[in-house]
Amino acid sequence: MRKPRIAILGATGVVGREITKITEELGIEYESIKFLSSARSAGSKITFKEQEYTVEEAMPEVFDNVDIVMASAGGSTSKLFAPEIVKRGGLIIDNSSAFRMEEDVPLVIAGVNDEDLRKHKGIIANPNCSTSQLMLVLEPLKKFGIKRLIVSTYQAVSGAGLAAINELKADTIANLEGKPFENKCFKKPISFNVIPQIDVFCENGYTKEEMKVVNETRKILHLDESTKISCTAARVPVFNGHSEAVDIEFENNITPDEVREILNNAYGVKVIDNPENYEYPTTRDASGVDPVFVGRIRKNLAFENGISLWCVADNLRIGAALNTVRICKRVIEMGLF
Repeated sequence: MRKPRIAILGATGVVGREITKITEELGIEYESIKFLSSARSAGSKITFKEQEYTVEEAMPEVFDNVDIVMASAGGSTSKLFAPEIVKRGGLIIDNSSAFRMEEDVPLVIAGVNDEDLRKHKGIIANPNCSTSQLMLVLEPLKKFGIKRLIVSTYQAVSGAGLAAINELKADTIANLEGKPFENKCFKKPISFNVIPQIDVFCENGYTKEEMKVVNETRKILHLDESTKISCTAARVPVFNGHSEAVDIEFENNITPDEVREILNNAYGVKVIDNPENYEYPTTRDASGVDPVFVGRIRKNLAFENGISLWCVADNLRIGAALNTVRICKRVIEMGLF
């Protein structure tokens, strides 16, 4: 099997740089690689595998003779270039929300629903960051029959990009020094605060971020429409790492010990669950590493066959870059380019 010709679109962004880093970490083999960005960042330099590359401006013709594009450049950019990539015989693994809910586009978490990759028609969608970590926890538990799911997310500012990271820094300093600060990335001040809004509100009172978790979970796990799912998403003053409180009602009885054993042996998951010794996962445990960490596993007091748990993960890795590169690796292994 020949090695693919790869491009990273949005290479100079926060997630794009992480994709570049993880491509090297996972040892992705390729015939050639190129790094693409907007005109504003074109001409800058990226060092990859001890070799310096010049970032090229993303234009339709640069996708000639490219097999796989890993893209994290925003929905409008993906919508612009995806047809050009497919027309030229390439495959785009897209990290935006542009194609996630399109019926003929596989929405994939590597290690969860790899077989859906076979259905691709040139576009594969990478799920929302908060959905991604949740799926690695739920997939091995799905055999007990998921009846109802309630998720509360506590999401780091890195999910909103570099400007949001810088705003948290500047807002925190201004707050500590008693100086005024004008927030631009968020609707409310982010330092020393929790904002119960991520993305815009929908007609049903939920935000788009919350509805992404609802709809993407159903699509990835192939859950019936009758499965009840609800989500509340909040932005917290944490630089990196999303946390989630998850309540699951199952069709069949399952104990906390069974959940621990199953997740201890699950792909991409690590259990830290000894609360008597204050052992449970936090975002600091997850930052910069691959696993989804799970703890606080206990019987839910509101549901008959219910389990409550806490999970955290590095949102820039499993929630974005890591899954993108893992999908790329699966596509190569399965010969789907």
